[in-house]
Amino acid sequence: MSNRKDRAKVKFRGEKVQLASLFARIEQLERENARLKGVHDKALNHYRKQKQLKPYEAELIKLQEQLERDNRRMIILFEGRDAAGKGGAIQRITFYMNSRHYRVVALGKPSEEQRSQWYFQKYVSHFPRGGEIVIFDRSWYNRALVEPVFSFCSEQEHQHFMQGVVGFEQDLVRQGTLLIKVYFSVSKARQAQRFEVRKVNPLKQWKLSEIDLQVQERWDDFSRVKYEMLKRTHTRETPWTIIRADNRQRARLNAIKVILNSVDYAGRNRSLDYQVDEKLVCSGALELEKMSADLLSKGRFIE
Repeated sequence: MSNRKDRAKVKFRGEKVQLASLFARIEQLERENARLKGVHDKALNHYRKQKQLKPYEAELIKLQEQLERDNRRMIILFEGRDAAGKGGAIQRITFYMNSRHYRVVALGKPSEEQRSQWYFQKYVSHFPRGGEIVIFDRSWYNRALVEPVFSFCSEQEHQHFMQGVVGFEQDLVRQGTLLIKVYFSVSKARQAQRFEVRKVNPLKQWKLSEIDLQVQERWDDFSRVKYEMLKRTHTRETPWTIIRADNRQRARLNAIKVILNSVDYAGRNRSLDYQVDEKLVCSGALELEKMSADLLSKGRFIE
């Protein structure tokens, strides 16, 4: 009788272990299923976002062809705070473009020779020929934004730039160059969030520089130079367009629309909506009004 009870206990313990193992396996499968669902949803969401952009990207090819036929030059400047999404927007804009008729220019620190040259000289050497688009991922406006904040230039150099840039750009436009100036604006919280991703994601760590680690502390300084830049360089002939870029997808779509609306080209798909989102896009003049109002009412710039 005792042996029979012992065998029953052993059998029960074995079944209990098997049951626990089964429940653990079920939980494991449920976690894996949730993970795969998350991956699927993320991939599906990414596909839908790209699908939304494609008709507009096709229009950019038509715009390119029009510029080539007319032998016209186009320069697009992308400025904005670090981690505002400028690079990603440029990638989407150029994804389907004819690579023979556009270039992306992202210049590094000036060499000693370049430091002794006229400031605009290193940029002019990259300007487009007829029928070509050149996109600057940061431009000569480094001297209005980054350089004065980090003392990479003297105050005299900064002021010389601010006094001369409007005439420089107006001369470009007068001689037939299409100039589009886009500023990607990002909130302080979203910038911090993107920096954190860069810190932990090995695929994005290369984007994180020593300067990036300081820009959150210098937030108000960047707001100040942005305000000064817009006040002195937003003109009727060479206006700034501000794009709120906390949402990358919507910022990219609106950036493409800004470019498409700058030129009348043949074969435009009239069924598409080319109206920019007024909640995300505004002129440099409206941005100045907002920043001035923030300064008056709150004593500081709010972005």
